[in-house]
Amino acid sequence: MADDYKWFVIHTYSGYENKVAANIEKIVDNRKMRDQIVEVRVPTETVTEIKDDKKRVVERKRYPGYVLVKLAVFYDNVTRELKMTDEAWYLIRNTRGVTGFVGPESKPIPLSEKEVQELGVEVRTVEVDYAVGDFVRIIGGSFDGFMGTVEKIEPEKDLVRVIISMMGRETPIELGLDQVERVV
Repeated sequence: MADDYKWFVIHTYSGYENKVAANIEKIVDNRKMRDQIVEVRVPTETVTEIKDDKKRVVERKRYPGYVLVKLAVFYDNVTRELKMTDEAWYLIRNTRGVTGFVGPESKPIPLSEKEVQELGVEVRTVEVDYAVGDFVRIIGGSFDGFMGTVEKIEPEKDLVRVIISMMGRETPIELGLDQVERVV
């Protein structure tokens, strides 16, 4: 039924985020809707507070008043847009503490891949088999097929800087970690 899964943001009463997430999870399990509502998250971060010369590690909500939900979506041929099932929409919309979906006129709009990465909802890791100084081939983008040497790897930014020879000059270019492969 579902073409894909996308993350949506729901707005809740402040302080009700964990309760809303727990209620949605409980209802999903009771109604056996795990195929429609895959995951519910309250984004948090761990912070070290120093008060009165005492260190304390606390977990804070990154976005108070918001809960992220990963839902099954399908392409509606009539409206030509991605939609969730009516059952999933109804369940979330009628959960106590939920004020609505985030989007224009409370119309649910899925987060883009870039937004999901920036929010830190899903951490995508790329394992590379090359290191600084290795000879590599570029396997994507406008420099596809070029060869060069790895100058710098920045996994936290998903970037690699490669020095290629172009028109007799050494030129540094930045690429995604998955756009480069080691030449054996």
